[in-house]
Amino acid sequence: MYSKVASENASPVSLESVMPGVQATRVVVVGLGYVGLPLAVVLAKKFSTIGLDIDVRRIEELNSGHDRTGEVDADRLARSELALAADPAVCPPADFYIITVPTPIDGANRPDLRMVEAASRTVAALLPAAVAEGRVPVVIYESTVYPGVTEDICAPILEAHSGLLCGRDFFLGYSPERINPGDREHTIDKITKVVSGQTPEILDRVAHLYGAITSGGVFRAASIKAAEAAKVIENSQRDINIAFMNEIAQIFAKMDISIWDVLAAARTKWNFLPFGPGLVGGHCIGIDPYYLSHRAEQLGINPRVILSGRGINDSMAGWVAKQIHAARGGKPGSVLMLGLTFKENIPDLRNSKVADLVSALGRLGHGVTVHDPHADADEAMHEYGIPLVADALERTYDMVVLAVPHREYLAMGGAAVRERLNAGGTLADLKGEFGAVADWTL
Repeated sequence: MYSKVASENASPVSLESVMPGVQATRVVVVGLGYVGLPLAVVLAKKFSTIGLDIDVRRIEELNSGHDRTGEVDADRLARSELALAADPAVCPPADFYIITVPTPIDGANRPDLRMVEAASRTVAALLPAAVAEGRVPVVIYESTVYPGVTEDICAPILEAHSGLLCGRDFFLGYSPERINPGDREHTIDKITKVVSGQTPEILDRVAHLYGAITSGGVFRAASIKAAEAAKVIENSQRDINIAFMNEIAQIFAKMDISIWDVLAAARTKWNFLPFGPGLVGGHCIGIDPYYLSHRAEQLGINPRVILSGRGINDSMAGWVAKQIHAARGGKPGSVLMLGLTFKENIPDLRNSKVADLVSALGRLGHGVTVHDPHADADEAMHEYGIPLVADALERTYDMVVLAVPHREYLAMGGAAVRERLNAGGTLADLKGEFGAVADWTL
C-alpha cells in the first residue's frame, strides 16, 4: 500500500549546499505514532518524505484524514505532501531512514528493544537499493534508548541484514524525540533538536535535515552516546522530582497538611522548581529511568536515586487508593473514575497509572466505573481489561474520583460533579482542581 496525502506548499530542499552532486533528498520515517507522524508531516514540507508503518489500519486511518493520537488534524493531513506506505517494499531508495518506534519495558521493568530491532531489520533490507542508486544513506534513531544501543545493538543488525558495512556504505545518527503529547506550544517545528552523527560529515547532514524543519535550531551533541544519554536523563530528572513531591505529599498527609497549600507558599521563591505530586504514567517519564538504571546495573553501578524515585512513583496509585478508601471510612462502595489516559486532554493510554488505581480500589472491594471522553474504548479493554462507560455521568455513586482533569470535567465544575454523588458521598480530586469543593485531595 502506497498513497499520497494531497499536496501542501514548499519545494523540496536539496543537500547540495553541504554535499554537492547528490540527488534531491528523500526521507523515510519508520513508525507513525505520536512521534513519527508529526515529524513526517513537518519533514514533508521540505523534503520528499514517505511515512512507513506496518499497521495497515493505521495507514488507512491516515488516508481517511483521521489521526487517532490527536497530534495532527484532518486539515493538516489533507494539505500535506507526505506519502504513506504500509509495505516497506514500495519505499523508494532514500538518503535518511528515521526510526521512531516505541521502546517500552517488559514485565520485569527491563528494556524491551524488540520493536527497534525489528525496525532496524526493516530498514536494513532497504539500504542496498539506496547504495546502488549512489546515495549514502544515514539511519537516524529517535526512539529513546540507553547510551550505546544505536551503535552497539542496532548497527550490527543493520549490517547483518543488509550485507553492508556501517561507516562505509551507510552511517548512523541519533536525534532524541521530544514530543509531548497534547502540547501545542512545544511542537517539532519550534523546539531545539539535539542531533548527532557517526562522523563530522554525517553530523552536518543530520543537522541540515533537522535544521530545515525547526525554528528552534539544532544542538550538535558531542557523540551519538551523548545524545542518547541526554534523552534518558531529561525524563529521569522529571521522574525524580515528581517522586520527591509524591513522597512529601505522603509525609504531609500524616500531618493533615495540604500539599497544595505548601506548594502555593513554596513557589513564591524564585528558584523553587514547579513540580507537583501525582500519578506518573505515559511512555516516557515512567519508562526511561528503567533504561538508564538497566545500563547502570550492567556497569556494576547501583542507581539508587533513579530506582528510589521509580519505586515511589510506581507505588503511588496504591497509596492513593488506600487514602481514598480511608476517607470513606474503610467502607467499599460504588466509584466513578473520571479519566483513564495518562494525562489530560489526550487519548494516550500508554502506561496509565489510573489503571493501577482502578485495580487497587477493586482489591479494596470497591466497584469502579470508568469514564473518559478522550480514550478509545477498545484500546482500554485490550490494554487493561477496563470497560469505558459512555453514559457513566448519568448515574450517581458513593465516590467520584477526578483522576485526569480533562477539559470536559473542569467545564462541569466541582459543584456539578458533586451532583453525581449519593447522599454522604465522597469527591476525591487528585490534582486539586476543584479546591474546597472536594472532600479529599493529594
